[in-house]
Amino acid sequence: MTIKKSRFVQSLNAFRDFPGQGLPEIAMVGKSNVGKSSLINSMTNNSKLARTSSEPGKTRLVNLYLINEAFFLVDLPGYGFARAPKQERDKWAAMIEGYLRASTHLKRVFQLVDIRHEPTEDDQLMVEYLRHYGIPFTVVATKADKLSKAQRGRNIPAICRKLAVQPWEVMVYSSKDGTGKDRLLELIGEEVEPVEQETEIKA
Repeated sequence: MTIKKSRFVQSLNAFRDFPGQGLPEIAMVGKSNVGKSSLINSMTNNSKLARTSSEPGKTRLVNLYLINEAFFLVDLPGYGFARAPKQERDKWAAMIEGYLRASTHLKRVFQLVDIRHEPTEDDQLMVEYLRHYGIPFTVVATKADKLSKAQRGRNIPAICRKLAVQPWEVMVYSSKDGTGKDRLLELIGEEVEPVEQETEIKA
């Protein structure tokens, strides 16, 4: 698929109705500073769409982005930021769970992990949560440009063991050089293009 239009819609501190609700939703989840906002900007070719920061814990709300007027990208708060107060971490966790449990239009979750490191216990718990509730998900190993192809090949098995997925189920991605972008967009297209085509016909 090709992303032609993208715009920020709204930030939510808890799941509730929002403008345009009813279109398909694709959500991004992962630990703080794993690169969710950078991935969204890379996918949409819009470097200013999602706010990025080198400081973990900047995504503190559920951020909604409307893509091609046909579906939403949902950037969920990062988890696992140890320096944040427990009360704040609990609030982020409640936002994530509240969205995942309440959204009836969620098509797929992209579970982001840093390809340079083994998934954390929080990553494992999130994947177990998605499996338990039958939410389709794909593991995306970000920051691939930080490693050589040989190093990536050595690190993927560790990710697979920790998250109980197969190597071909892990999508390698780099927001810097575009590795994995076409494959990611193709997967999103499989989830949302029937709705996108219907929207174009009505227009």
